[in-house]
Parts: sequence; structure tokens; C-alpha cells
Amino acid sequence: MPQKRHSVDQIIEKLRKADVLLGKGTKVPEVCKQIGVTEQTYYRWRQKYGGMQPEMTKQFKALEKENARLKKLLAEAELDKAAMKEIIEGKW
Repeated sequence: MPQKRHSVDQIIEKLRKADVLLGKGTKVPEVCKQIGVTEQTYYRWRQKYGGMQPEMTKQFKALEKENARLKKLLAEAELDKAAMKEIIEGKW
């Protein structure tokens, strides 16, 4: 079975549907079958996106993008730092 990639909007929609089904008394394994994900995926999504409102997705995406940019800058700075350290120690 090929893996699917869900957008944040789709994930939040599926979690809302799961909440409705759970409110009606359906058990978690049955809910997972109905929304088309494994229990592990359901719990992982619940932990990451649990209390998120649909309006918050844009902000979440912007924060993830900024985080990726900052990680890249940090990695580049660490490489520069290591290179300068080698030059100073005369290992080149």
C-alpha cells in the first residue's frame, strides 16, 4: 500500500471527523478505519495537531518554514566555524 501525504488542512479535517465519531461512542480502532489511517498515525496527528483550529494552519506553515530557514543558517554557521577552526589550527 503506497504511503499518502496529507496536508495540514486534511489532517485537521480528519481529526475533527474523528472527534465527532468518538463523541458518538465509536472506538478508536473503528474511527481510524473510517478516516483511513492507522492508530499510530492517528495518535501522532492528535499529539501534533490536536488543538489546532483550521485558521491556525497558515501560521503553523509559516513557523515551519521559518524553522527550516533558521536550521539551514545554523548549519552553515557551524560549517564556517569548523572551517575557521581548522585554518587556525593549521590542519589544512
